[in-house]
Amino acid sequence: MRELSAAIDHLAIEDVSEIPRTELTAQLIELHWQMARLQAQIGRRTGVRLL
Repeated sequence: MRELSAAIDHLAIEDVSEIPRTELTAQLIELHWQMARLQAQIGRRTGVRLL
């Protein structure tokens, strides 16, 4: 969860107009996967499963 928070904070302070599109795309994909992993962890810990 700490990684997700750091990634969000990092993206929040950057001026996206200065980031090359390929780098921005890579960052967004990584953020997506971190959120998916967090969702899975929460699901396992709470017993909630997505249908």
